[in-house]
Order: sequence, then C-alpha cells, then structure tokens
Amino acid sequence: MPVPSATPASASSSSSSKFHRARSGGARDERYRSDIHTEAVQAALAKHKEQKMALPMPTKRRSTFVQSPADACTPPDTSSASEDEGSLRRQAALSAALHQSLQNAESWINRSIQGSSTSSSASSTLSHGEGKGTSGSLADVFANTRIENFSVPPDVTATTSSSSARPAAIDLPPSGIVKGMHKGSNRSSLMDTADGVPVSSRVSTKIQQLLNTLKRPKRPPLKEFFVDDFEEIVEVPQPDPNQPKPEGRQMTPVKGEPLGVVCNWPPALEAALQRWGTTQAKCPCLTALDVTGKPVYTLTYGKLWSRSLKLAYTLLNKLGTKNEPVLKPGDRVALVYPNNDPVMFMVAFYGCLLAEVIPVPIEVPLTRKDAGGQQIGFLLGSCGIALALTTEVCLKGLPKTQNGEIVQFKGWPRLKWVVTDSKYLSKSPKDWQPNISAAGTEPAYIEYKTSKEGSVMGVTVSRIAMLSHCQALSQACNYSEGETIVNVLDFKKDAGLWHGILTNVMNKLHTISVPYSVMKTCPLSWVQRVHAHKAKVALVKCRDLHWAMMAHRDQRDVSLSSLRMLIVTDGANPWSVSSCDAFLSLFQSHGLKPEAICPCATSPEAMTIAIRRPGVPGAPLPGRAILSMNGLSFGVIRVNTEDKNSALTVQDVGHVMPGGMMCIVKPDGPPQLCKTDEIGEICVSSRAGGMMYYGLAGVTKNTFEVIPVNSAGSPVGDVPFVRSGLLGFVGPGSLVFVVGKMDGLLTVSGRRHNADDIVATGLAVESIKTVYRGRIAVFSVSVFYDERIVVVAEQRPDASEEDSFQWMSRVLQAIDSIHQVGVYCLALVPANTLPKTPLGGIHISQTKQHFLEGSLHPCNILMCPHTCVTNLPKPRQKQPGVGPASVMVGNLVAGKRIAQASGRDLGQIEDNDLVKKHQFLTEVLQWRAQATPDHPLFLLLNAKGTTVCTATCLQLHKKAERIASILYDKGHLNAGDNVVLLYPPGIELIAAFYGCLYAGCIPVTVRPPHAQSLTATLPTVRMIVEVSKAACILTTQTLMRLLKSKEAAAAVDVKTWPTIIDTDDLPRKRLSQVYKPPTPEMLAYLDFSVSTTGMLTGVKMSHAAVSGLCRAIKLQCELYSSRQIAICLDPYCGLGFVLWCLCSVYSGHQSILIPPMELESNLFLWLSTVSQYKIRDTFCSYSVMELCTKGLGNQVEMLKARGINLSCVRTCVVVAEERPRVSLTHSFSKLFKDIGLSSRAVSTTFGSRVNVAICLQGTSGPDPTTVYVDLKSLRHDRVRLVERGAPQSLLLSESGKILPGVKVVIVNPETKGPLGDSHLGEIWVNSPHTASGYYTIYDNETLQADHFNTRLSFGDAAQTLWARTGYLGFVRRTELTAASGERHDALYVVGALDETLELRGLRYHPIDIETSVSRTHRSIAEW
Repeated sequence: MPVPSATPASASSSSSSKFHRARSGGARDERYRSDIHTEAVQAALAKHKEQKMALPMPTKRRSTFVQSPADACTPPDTSSASEDEGSLRRQAALSAALHQSLQNAESWINRSIQGSSTSSSASSTLSHGEGKGTSGSLADVFANTRIENFSVPPDVTATTSSSSARPAAIDLPPSGIVKGMHKGSNRSSLMDTADGVPVSSRVSTKIQQLLNTLKRPKRPPLKEFFVDDFEEIVEVPQPDPNQPKPEGRQMTPVKGEPLGVVCNWPPALEAALQRWGTTQAKCPCLTALDVTGKPVYTLTYGKLWSRSLKLAYTLLNKLGTKNEPVLKPGDRVALVYPNNDPVMFMVAFYGCLLAEVIPVPIEVPLTRKDAGGQQIGFLLGSCGIALALTTEVCLKGLPKTQNGEIVQFKGWPRLKWVVTDSKYLSKSPKDWQPNISAAGTEPAYIEYKTSKEGSVMGVTVSRIAMLSHCQALSQACNYSEGETIVNVLDFKKDAGLWHGILTNVMNKLHTISVPYSVMKTCPLSWVQRVHAHKAKVALVKCRDLHWAMMAHRDQRDVSLSSLRMLIVTDGANPWSVSSCDAFLSLFQSHGLKPEAICPCATSPEAMTIAIRRPGVPGAPLPGRAILSMNGLSFGVIRVNTEDKNSALTVQDVGHVMPGGMMCIVKPDGPPQLCKTDEIGEICVSSRAGGMMYYGLAGVTKNTFEVIPVNSAGSPVGDVPFVRSGLLGFVGPGSLVFVVGKMDGLLTVSGRRHNADDIVATGLAVESIKTVYRGRIAVFSVSVFYDERIVVVAEQRPDASEEDSFQWMSRVLQAIDSIHQVGVYCLALVPANTLPKTPLGGIHISQTKQHFLEGSLHPCNILMCPHTCVTNLPKPRQKQPGVGPASVMVGNLVAGKRIAQASGRDLGQIEDNDLVKKHQFLTEVLQWRAQATPDHPLFLLLNAKGTTVCTATCLQLHKKAERIASILYDKGHLNAGDNVVLLYPPGIELIAAFYGCLYAGCIPVTVRPPHAQSLTATLPTVRMIVEVSKAACILTTQTLMRLLKSKEAAAAVDVKTWPTIIDTDDLPRKRLSQVYKPPTPEMLAYLDFSVSTTGMLTGVKMSHAAVSGLCRAIKLQCELYSSRQIAICLDPYCGLGFVLWCLCSVYSGHQSILIPPMELESNLFLWLSTVSQYKIRDTFCSYSVMELCTKGLGNQVEMLKARGINLSCVRTCVVVAEERPRVSLTHSFSKLFKDIGLSSRAVSTTFGSRVNVAICLQGTSGPDPTTVYVDLKSLRHDRVRLVERGAPQSLLLSESGKILPGVKVVIVNPETKGPLGDSHLGEIWVNSPHTASGYYTIYDNETLQADHFNTRLSFGDAAQTLWARTGYLGFVRRTELTAASGERHDALYVVGALDETLELRGLRYHPIDIETSVSRTHRSIAEW
C-alpha cells in the first residue's frame, strides 16, 4: 500500500520499493502485511497504557484440542465475514484512514485541499487532481453549514463542482410533504386530550391536567409483591443526552436517468441469443481457462445457440414419455455446475430459458454435511425441484454410497440427476422451435440468497426484470457489440451472472471467465487476460485487486490501458476504498486510467443498485466522505472532526441505475423516509429487480412491496420499493454512498456497529503473527435482552500462546477505544476449522451456530461479559416494612393458599401389635429371633452375583450378642459410649450396629478409608473419630492393619487411635443381658455426613425417631415379611443407612444387599439381580444410575440376550439429599424401557440432615409430577409455572410422596413467616422421626434450637415445633387425588440454601450454572 505523496511518480516508486522490501522476507504471509500500520490503533493502545487498565489481562487457558496442520504455502485466502473476499482491504483502509486521522487539523485540511490523483484514502479527502485554489475543504464545508430545511443533502464530500445543485428528484404532491415543527417549538404546544387527539395550544394546562387525571383509574389494581416484567428486571440504559440526532429535512426519492430506447434491443433475452446464434455464429461468446490460467475452450454464439436448443428439446421431450413428460414449462430445475466450468453452465442456463423451465443455480455439494447444505436443501424442496442438471465430470465427483449411488444430502429432496454433456443430448427436429415470446412477468430464474440467520431464500427474477436489468447495465456501462470483458466473479449469481452470462449475450460481448481456482494458483491471471485480450471491462472484487498487487512483481510487462471500466462489484463495502487506491497507484504506470475504476453496489433482491459511470479523462474524480464512526453508530452522518482515531473514509458507488428510483428508509420499524443526514436502508424501485422470495409470501411483502411513509406515517406515493439490505445515504449530486449491510449490522445498546469495521480493527492490530490468513468472523449473540459482540478468528498453527493472548488483549482494547463497544467473547480456533462458504469465505451463520451449540472447540478463549453486559438486573429491593403477617394476608387476598402439605396421619393407620409391644429395635430383633429364627433378613452379593453371606433373624441376633460381649470384655465400655463402626458394605456392619445397641453403646458408621488413596480418605475418618469422641473402633482385621500401617502414619497420627477391635474371630460367649434404654428418647446412633459445601455434621437419632422412621417407611412402601427389596447404596449415613441396616429388622422383609463398588467390575450386577429375583422395589443412588446409564445405554441388546427383564419393577427409588436429577432419571427410564422398565417406576426421595426421610414415593398414591418453572422468577424467590420449551425454563420433578406422620411448610428463611404456594422458601418439617439435634464437641444451644426446635413467627402453626431442612422448595396443589381422597400436594425441592449465591439481591443455584457450563462443550461432563 503506498505512502501518501504529492506526485504520482514518487507515490508509485515509493510503493513499489516498499512492496519489494516487504516481500523480501520470503514468507508467504508477507503478502497480507500493510506497509502503513494502523497508527490509530497504536495510539488507542498507547492511550490505554497511560490509563489504568480497564480490561483484565486474559487468563491463559488452552485446550488439548490438537491443532490441525495447515499448508503455509497454499494460496491466499483472506476471506472473512460472510463474503468470499478477504478483509485485507479493510486492514489497509483502516491503516490509512487512521494514519491520516492522527495528523493535526491544519495539516489534515491543507492536505485535503492540495489533494493528489494517486493518494490513497489515507490522504484523499477531495477529488483527485483538485487544484490548490479550490475551496471547500471537507471540514470547512461542514463547519460553515447549518442543516436547515433546504433541498440539498448535507455536503459530506468535497467536490469541485457547486454543491448547491438540486439533485434529480421526483416532485411529490403537497399532501406528501412533511411540515415539521419549527425549531423553536416544543412538545407543550401539541398536547393530547384524554383520547390522544391533539388539541389547540389555547387549552390551559390546568384543564389538560384534569383530563389526564380523569383518564386514570380511580383505584389502582392490587399489585403483586413481585413483578416479572422486562423493565422491572433489567437496568434500562438511558439514552446519551449528547448523542447526535439527525437535523436535516426529510429526503426526497432520487431518480436515475431515464432508460433509453434503442431500436435494436430485443423483446426478450432469448431472442438476442437466437439473433446472434444464427447471424453471428462464429463470434466468440465465452472463453474458459484451464488451471494454469491459459484459454482452453471458446464457446461461440453459434455453439451456444445449437447446444441450448438441444438441451431445451431434451428437457421437454426426452426425459419422460410423450404422455407423461418429466418437465413442463414453469417447472424449477437445479443447476449444479462447478466454478471452473462456465461453458456448460451457460449452455444449461439458456437451455432452461428456451425450454421455459426455471433454472435455480446452486453450488456443488462436496460432502453430506456442507456448511449451509441443509438450508440449500430446504430451498430445493420449497421450489419443488426434482431434477438437477450437471456435467458428467461433476456427477462422477459427487460423494457416493457403497452401492455407487449419489448420497442423499442432508435436508435435500430426492433428485434425478441429468447430465447435459452434448453426447447425451438429442438433436432437435428441424421443425421444432422453442417458444420465444416477449418478456413478461413470468419467472425467468431463481437466485439463492443466504440471510443473516443462515436460512436460504430464492429471489425470483422475472423475464422482464432480467431484460430490463440487462438494458440498464448496457446503458450504464455503455457496452457495445464485440467488446471483451474479463469476469473474475462467480458466474452463477450476482454481478458475475448479470454481466458475464446475461448482458454478455444481449450485447454480443466476449467474456473471459477466470475461475476462483485459477486465482488461487495465479493471482495475476485476470490482469494477464486483460492485457492479452485488450479487454475493455473487468469485473472484480477487492480480493482480486489485493491478489494482483501482491503478485505484481512476478510479471511486469502487462498493460491495462485498454480498460475503460474496472467494475469493483463489492465497492459497497466501505473498506473497498483502500484497495481501489492502492491498486491504482501500483498499476497507473501500467496504463490504468484513474477514471476507469467504477465501484458499484448490488444485492440479490434489488440487483444492481448503483454504479459509477466511467469518467472523462482528466476530469476530477468524485470526492470521499470522512465520517465519524461515533455518528454512524447512532445512524447519523457527521464529519469526523473530533477523535481522529475513529474515522471512516467511504467512496461513492456512483448514481442510481437508469430507469430506477431510490430512497433511504429507517432500518427498523415502518419504512419511514430518513432525513438527509441520516443513515438508513437503501430501497430501489425499478423494473430491473427481483419480484419475490419464492414460496415466502409474508417475507416477500416486507421486502419487495415497501411503500415508504413520512414522519406522520402517511404513504409517500403508491410506487412499491424493494429493500436492498444495504445501509447508506445519498450525497451531493445524487451520489450514492454505502456504509454497511443489514446482515452485518450489530445493534448493541441502541448503537449500530458494522461487523466489517470490527473485523478491520482486529486485522489492524498486528494480526500477522496470530491470525491465519486474516480469517476473522464477527457476529452478535443475544445475552440478557441485548446483542453482544463475538469475535472468532482462526489461529496460525505456529502462533505461540504468548502471541495469541497478547493479540487478544490488544484487540479488546482497540475495539473498546475505536468503536466504544465491549466484546463479549474473543475466541481463537485452530486453522481451517471454521465452516466455509463455497468460495472459501467464513460461513458466518454456521460459525455462530457452532458457538451457540458449544461445538466451536477454541484453542484460546477470552470471555469478557463485564465489559459489555451493562444492563445487569436491578438489585432486588426487599420491602423492609412488609412483615410475615402482611405477606400472609396478601396471599389470602390474592387467593393463594399457605404452602403446606402433610403425609397420612399415623394415628389413623392400622398396624400390628409390633409397635405397641416393642419400642426399640433391639427388642424387635430379639422377638424375631424367637418367633421366626430361620427367616432370612439379609442377602449379600458379590460382583459375580453370587451370595457370599446371609443372615437369618437368629444368626444376626447371635452375632450381635457376641459383638456386645467383646465390647464389654475387650473394650471395657459403658452404656452411652460412642463406637465407630469401620466396615465395608455388608452384613458385618449390620451385626456390629446391633451389637452396639445390645451393649448400650452408641454406634457411628463411618466409610472405611481407601487403600489406594489413604492421604485423601483417612483424614475424614480421623476427623469423625475425634468429633464423635469415640471410645472404640470396631472393624475387620484387614482394615485394622491398614489403620496402623506406615502409609496411614504418613497421613495421620496412628498412635492416637482409640481402642481398635477386630470382629473377624468372635468368641462364642452368651451375653448375660441385652441393654434396654430407660426411655425411647435416649440416643440410638449418630449419623455423620460431609455436605457438598465441605461441612462435617453429625446428628443424633433417638430410639423413638428410629422406630417412627422405620414405621413410616414400612407403611409407605408396604413392607412385610414375604417381600424382597434390592438395595444398591452406600450404608453409612442418611436414608441409605436406614434401608441397609434398620428397615429389614423392623419390617421383616428380605434385603438383597449389592455394594455399589461391585458395579465397577460388573455393570450388569444390579439390573441382573433385580431381574433374577423379580424384585418389585429397589433402591439405588444417582451414581449407580449414572453408571448404568452411561455404561449400559448402548448394550440394551446384550441385556436382552442375557434375559434381563425389568417388567417386575414397581418402584425404583433414587436416594439422595438434593434436587431430583430429572434428565438422568428420564434417560434411565427411556434407555431401559426396552427391557420392560415402566416409565412410572423411577422416583426420588428427599431427606436432609435434620430429617433423613421426608419424602419417599412408595407403592400407593399418584405418580410423581413434573413442572416447568421460570428461572427468572426463582431468582426472586417466586414460582411461576411456564409451558414446556419456554425460554429460561427449568424442569423440576416432585421428590416422592411425603411420608406418613410428616408435615412440611414453606417458610421465609429470614422472617420465619409462612409463604403462599407461589413462593420459594425454606422447607420446614415436623415429624416423629426428626433428629434430636446436632452432635458437636461444644453444644451450641442457639443453633440447636434454631434448626431443630423453632417456631413460625406468625400463623396457625406457630405453636408447632419445626425443624429447618436448609433446602429451598415449594408446594403445589395438583389435580391428582391422594390416598386420603383429597387433592395431592406435591413438594418440589430446588436446592440447598447454604449453596445458593446471592448477587444483587437475586438468588442463584450452583447446579443451574453447572448445567449451563456443561452444555457449552461436549467434553466438560466426560469422566
């Protein structure tokens, strides 16, 4: 890129020498280096260094994702954004514009007055070649201009001609003119009555206030305590009072020149082909190149005509039978041709036109999962396409199945493939002629277009629009017969199709088609073709200008003097100006005329919108506009006069097309005409434009049938306009300027940013070391009611981690400084991993989809929500004056019931005499040993599923007696001493427990340490031994040796263990007397557990609580002596211990014990046991269920082969003290339904430290219910039910049925007042089996009373003693009927109160955040 210079010669030589110095390094990527670095970015970064760093340095995180090797010697691919061209022109433009912006105002103005025909956008603010005496510096013009209601648009450019000339415009009737308020008037002069009707300003203010008062309701409605409206939750950002506002008058639609009438213009494009094909048969029409860039075949007009005739005849007559043709006129046909075969495509296109079928050109599918391929399939399906035309070579290259058939592409309809090579076509009879009628509104072809969201739509172009567009292009470009044009664009769509295929035939032009593959191997090939064929016109993109400049030294003997038009088809991109200037400065010495560069603006809907006409040699070129990016972000046109770091230099794209009319409307809301200094969407009214999106009537009306309205909302005329999707304005002399695209628009906090501008900023921050081939994608995602900017770039394979993170942090600072916007996420992915468009650009919508799905797999990522999420939730204001009584009254007034529920009443349930006879479990065991001595109570299985140990009533009693004896003899213990039981899961643990009870000792069950991880597990054992003040440890010989080993000594002090007794070899000594506690309130055992927050807590369980708990479980699960249950749980605390050790003795049923650790060696153990013993009720943990789901999920057929059948299971209960894991239970039910598991079988329990069993599903009562609740409401401690699939919804499942004798109430944890059933609160419980209190070294009476014996501050249940579970939940009355005949009250657990995070008054649950994190990447949850 050249350095700004005063003379053309010095500019050229300087740029040339600098270029060669830059290339001398030999690295391939040097071609992307800009000689003028982005000084504005450097200045912005320097400013950041001086200030306190606002952004934290990124935390270095690097994934283990293996970077794919990339070929560093492959040709340039500078593709970014949604187009196939690169962003390097933007880098150069930003470099130049920001370099200029650093100069002081005086030099800036002086240089703009002097000007230079070869200066780049860095220095050119005036027309090229402007003299020194010319007045009208851009800054001076605007400094002395007041934008009033005058007819001339604001002069944002500097031109030599008088800028006061009125542009061509249509005259509107007086009714369409907006009479705006005078500048001095204010809103008070236009008051509204009660009905909103404007009244005269003569009405007094007092009368108006009275009307407004009468308009209000007399009594305001009763407000809820919580309002979940958008405005209430989110901090609504206040508009900046200093933001610029449009001040000009309303614009007037601008007319283009009239479309001339030429006598020899054909009535239809097909007629032009017939004319040239029959009268000028040997004239060249299209020349194709081989991979080296050499001409390989030239298609003449005669050949085109004859081949198209053959194809048309074949399509209509040879594909089906005479009575049932496959194709009829009006049918749609897909054209699938590669980009290097324009000849076959052109024949197929005109063959379809002659057959009156509608061609739909698409890209060649490469794989079944092409980026955007499914959307292309949707287009084909919606168009009703059943036939695809292609070449023999292309057909052979399509992916095939093993049978040799073409694969069914994802989302595509079934297609019949037709090869259009000449040898397969039938020659038409001499008497057969195609029907060529005058062009009308019938469809001619359909051009596909990809929207911002990734959906593909078909723009239908009528025959008259196709013809009119060719006529308009012919007039605007002044095409003449026999001219040669070079086309570097895709000939299947857009300008490549319009010029190289259609207008080409209309004017008998000769097109040299340079395919993309040739450009990759020989970037200078199109310049060589212009030189060799003395082409008059070349169709290129900025990408091609860049590539030609970079390869310029390879061949110098080329001449571009024949070019009268170099049409830059992406001139609508504001960053194209630097490419044009740099190319001109380099190739002007090769004969390129400055006036030959003709930028144009196009869109699929409006087709060619504007094009710069070739200028007169020596005449001054149009000026540029140097705009303020800050002003552009607010949608207004302002000359950049303040911060020179954020200037955008844009060039015009010429005038409106002949026969067209243009207006600018607001991009959002109704199509209101913009003011003259306002940016809006360009709309065009012309015969030469698309007519509709095929099959999408609703979207068509909003795009193709737009009637502009004035500020009052009244239509301006009745001529429909077409939205172009381009953002811009009309400048002086009716010149059209484009500043961005609707698809690249990022609206953040009410300000508009262009994705291309942010890409350019990223490329300007020395991206050469980090970014692979300039491939950067910018898009927005919706986070918290606003759009947030995401930047994704491909990282060079050889980039170091330090370089990458340094670049990332500097990009954040540059974007913040230049664009005044924060970046939500900046991610670097390995090279060549982003989805690509057919021409190699980044597929933006697919990249965004991967980002949202968490399948982007970045190698470096930086999340910065703190810099951009400024509308955080309002801090929750808790009403200090609202007490619990007020809340309760408010609930009653609002018709809400108090949230409370209870299980069946124990007093009304009949039971046998067991409870009345025996108050203690020791008595029950003795009674069973006498009454049913041989009845088996326990059965222990090993990993092979074989029984390793059993215990009948008598055997258990005898073993307990012997353990009690050894406690007396060896331990010398007294009644009330604590004994730690250290056993693996099994019957020995159960016998030791009852031995302690027989001796009057207090058992404490502890999980034994793991031999392989003593340092991690032994300290916990040591802590429980110390906290429980255990006098003795009962264990096995193996574990005793482990406790005293050298390895144990490294973790704890083994000399301080209490007495350790092994129970492997017990003496056969009869116990003289079994201890009987004096009262049932005496302590039975201690239950120790470590919570998820790391807190070790032990609770005291009395004999009365044990009996009450066992009785409640027996009644709920209908347990009796002939029943069998299977238990796969850890037996050390909570409900797992109760089910393992206590319930069988109390109820008499047989428990089949399956240690969970055995499943590690045999995943089938639990399910095969349940099937083998035909178990109706089984209990497990979440870890066991997860193990089976992940390990056996894909082995259901093997389970069937083993004969495993779960149809016998009535209840499968997951025991846990947490929110039910609905996704896991649903997955388990769904996976194993094929082996008979009922969908109603799986349920959960709920317990806590204060009460180990509050809910248990049981055998009777309704099935567990599920609800969807609003997460936002939960953060405010409110419960709002929503429908399935609602955004921000959370699926919750009922935690089983409340046990008999249990009462629960939902309480405000702060005020201790009862809540309504629409509130989230702490679950309080009242039950006979509640624990007696915490067991601590120092008894804390206050904590004890607060957690176990507390009262409500208000309400009917205020005298009841409650225990606080520490869990948040809510109660909902369902439509189901409970066993009592009343409506069932369901209890839902949301999470532990201690685990919640309270931010800004809102409550968050870690499990919800963990779920969100685990969904972001497929490997996060792997283990």
